[in-house]
Amino acid sequence: MKFDGTDLYAALIHELKNDLGLLSMTIDGIPRQGTVGHDDPVDAARLLCQNVVDRLQQALLIYKAIDQPIRPAIDAWSPHDAVHEIRDRAAALARGRIRVEAVLAPDVPEIWFFDRDLVEMALINAIHNSLAHARSALRIEASMTEGCLALTVRDDSAGYPEYILACAAANAPCQSTGTGLGLQFSSAIAQSHDNRGRRGELRLHNDQGAVFCLLLP
Repeated sequence: MKFDGTDLYAALIHELKNDLGLLSMTIDGIPRQGTVGHDDPVDAARLLCQNVVDRLQQALLIYKAIDQPIRPAIDAWSPHDAVHEIRDRAAALARGRIRVEAVLAPDVPEIWFFDRDLVEMALINAIHNSLAHARSALRIEASMTEGCLALTVRDDSAGYPEYILACAAANAPCQSTGTGLGLQFSSAIAQSHDNRGRRGELRLHNDQGAVFCLLLP
């Protein structure tokens, strides 16, 4: 059987994800002892494991996007369901270390059109960053802004560094690894959503913490 480069890369990522899944299950099986010296390192290992899985998924999409742009599979989804499901996933990752909330504005419609998997990847990437830096709280929000669905991850960390905010404002690439790579990926996802010539956006700012916002037209 002959594989092209993308097929081989996808197969490798699939194997790595399976191995990491087994590792994550092993970590989940370690009983909590109620001590910081034991439970905190176990929680950190679990979060890191899931973070690597998510970044492998991003890497595959970025690799595919080298030859062609990201093509979202737009469908009708409930923003309410999406936000609450992502809140539950964030709470599972936090494991009680920080408070995780979901807030939906009254004007959020029952249905919006977007690629659920891609948008979830972008939000989970932001959540991983928040979980690493938040002091005590993380909030996932949905609201309407400028005629777009705004999906926001807000935390009480020290906020984004100035150079990250400058890159985001200029729609320019930041560093090639870590937070910078994740933000470039999220920006590409937002911009892949297009409605009658209006493209999605990634907006970042600081407001008593880091604020990550996807605008979906």
